[in-house]
Amino acid sequence: MPLPKAELHLHIEGTLEPELAFALADRNGVVLPYAGTEELRGAYSFSDLQSFLDLYYALMAVLRTEDDFADLADAYLARAAEQGVRHAEIFFDPQAHTARGVPIGVVVDGLTRALGRSEERYGVSTQLIMCFLRDESAGSALETFEAARPYFDRIAGIGLDSAEVGNPPAKFREVYRRAAEAGLRRVAHAGEEGPAAYVTEALDVLGVERIDHGLRCLEDGELVARLVREQVPLTLCPLSNVRLRCVDTLADHPLREMLDAGLLVTVNSDDPAYFGGYVDDNFRAVQQALALEPETVRLLAANSFRASFIDDDRKAELLAEVAAFTFPPVEF
Repeated sequence: MPLPKAELHLHIEGTLEPELAFALADRNGVVLPYAGTEELRGAYSFSDLQSFLDLYYALMAVLRTEDDFADLADAYLARAAEQGVRHAEIFFDPQAHTARGVPIGVVVDGLTRALGRSEERYGVSTQLIMCFLRDESAGSALETFEAARPYFDRIAGIGLDSAEVGNPPAKFREVYRRAAEAGLRRVAHAGEEGPAAYVTEALDVLGVERIDHGLRCLEDGELVARLVREQVPLTLCPLSNVRLRCVDTLADHPLREMLDAGLLVTVNSDDPAYFGGYVDDNFRAVQQALALEPETVRLLAANSFRASFIDDDRKAELLAEVAAFTFPPVEF
């Protein structure tokens, strides 16, 4: 059984495996421009974030109905349980669906149908985080936020994702203000391809509680000191960072440097169908590439629960599971 862990940086649309994409395409009469699953997998080669996003949004065309979204989430949760996930905070991108004529209620109802039975089926507790596409307008984010109000009982928080460069956090000041007033948790992607200044802006202007990615914080010593002092969580995605050319190889990944600096970092999978692995695959990959000691890996798992939005009692239970875990022998 893998080490117990939480996954805090997971785009549900990014769990769409080629086999499910073709099954949903057949169900919905969508023609994909690929001869089969192997040809589609061959397209999962990216030069940067934008090249990934182009394919990512194109494949969403197969997601049409409540059943499609339920099947997508259920497939992820089954894999997550096998990877030791005990709690998942799951992103979704409503604008990517409403722009195609899929109502937000269809998306939320489908996802939460699967999430609502996740603990019984898989032993995985869940929370849903609604993300805004930062390359869309601030007005579009506000419209989406208001359209989602009837579903706030099933949405735990908001986030910010998609093309980072040229779309600073401050662009979304107002929607984050409304989210705070509504009692929603707030996270945002920052410092992946954008500069360290975007991390600072997300903290100071948006009031986020957690930074998704945050790799480039290392370019600003004062920011690192602040993140350490305030123990702001960073949700790193190592295999994603390599596939999107943020780092050349896993051996070059700054995860160990970040841990040594005292940063509260976690390991996650981001868009695992596209980036070569789910969350435990990421754990194993960095453990091998960076020769991480078992206790360092245990710290990463504990950090994932500390950085989560679960209540203190549940958090204590899960941290106890991590503390009690016995590692199998590892060969480097």
